Amino acid sequence: MNRHWPRVFAAFVAVMAIAMPVAAQTTALRFARLWDGTKVIPNATVIVEGNKVVRVVTGTSGIPKGATVIDLTKFTGIPGLIDLHTHMTYFWDPASGTQPLRQPRRDAATTATLAAANARRTLETGVTTVRDLGASGGADLMMRDQINAGTMVGPRMFVAGQGISAGRTSGPNPEAMKTAATDRATSGSDWIKVYGSRGSFQSVDTTQTLTSDEMLAIVTAAHAAKKPVAIHSYGASGVRDAVRAGADSIEHGIEIDDETLREMAARKLVWVPTIDHNRYYVDAHDEFGFAPDTIAPLQNYIQQNLEAAKRAVKAGVRIGMGSDAVYSMFGQNTRELGWLVKAGMTPVEALGAATTTAAELLNLQDALGRIAPGFFADIVAIEGDPTKDIDAVYNVKFVMKNGVVVVDKIKAPASR
Repeated sequence: MNRHWPRVFAAFVAVMAIAMPVAAQTTALRFARLWDGTKVIPNATVIVEGNKVVRVVTGTSGIPKGATVIDLTKFTGIPGLIDLHTHMTYFWDPASGTQPLRQPRRDAATTATLAAANARRTLETGVTTVRDLGASGGADLMMRDQINAGTMVGPRMFVAGQGISAGRTSGPNPEAMKTAATDRATSGSDWIKVYGSRGSFQSVDTTQTLTSDEMLAIVTAAHAAKKPVAIHSYGASGVRDAVRAGADSIEHGIEIDDETLREMAARKLVWVPTIDHNRYYVDAHDEFGFAPDTIAPLQNYIQQNLEAAKRAVKAGVRIGMGSDAVYSMFGQNTRELGWLVKAGMTPVEALGAATTTAAELLNLQDALGRIAPGFFADIVAIEGDPTKDIDAVYNVKFVMKNGVVVVDKIKAPASR
């Protein structure tokens, strides 16, 4: 038996729960061209019934009688994108007179309510699904459940709750890490998030904080509970130990050695380099109040992160798109794709990092990441052609999630 099938089933049940409120109706979306996740189809029409794609045809001959036709023939259609690394509950109001890291504490319910603004901005980037990797107090579980129930508008969320960090004891404690993983697995989290090193916000400290034995204890316990594991490591040693421990994905990372890259490729795990998040911290340093001497280390880390990504692409490592969006970075979720192209991916390969590869990591490759019969109707209209110029992906004009129009910047004309 495939050891992953229980979490495949759990993820499928979660997505089915999202689907339930959608009324059955037939809609036809017409595009100048469609990238369906595998190929480009000119003059394509996507037929949607309820929350599912039922077929893709050329022209108008296959449109059912009585269907609502949405004219998007000035645009390119692509599947809804997947951001594999967000912190959706990190909300900040620029008009509050505060700084993002110096806000008054809020209870989880208030946080979840305010963070709905982050969810809406994420949808506007064409991202219809996120993996949210770290939140306190259960606010991310609240957001996930409200979106699933239809009481909040946002991307479908797969969440990790509170991340696991090194304990404050005098030495390594694999048994405590095992217990922490089990606790997270039974608390309603979809993923287990692990902080294997320092490094966050303006800090690019790569010091490893969990031992290989502690990482192995976490992964073993999580997998026994049918939960996948994402391990944060800024530095090379933490990446190496995370890979050998059996993590399902690695977050961040620089100076990764060639042997580890080969092992990552052989294991077919997904690396989410999050190159763009440090670009964001450089650009937003005034908002955060970062000291001037923090900027050069951030810029240096960006270049090392990019160099590692270039080597990973050449080594055949599977790479996923993750923004690591926090606070005012929501709305910039897909800028990571530009870095992936700089790392040596073609625009189509970069799009794959946010669609087919990401869907496979979530074990939803038969439901998300493509526009094909039986897949959920997550469909984005782009001005331009992102299969040739990745920058076009920033020009989102229309977003359908789960068969419902959630973004329409052009008031797309519809007819019957």
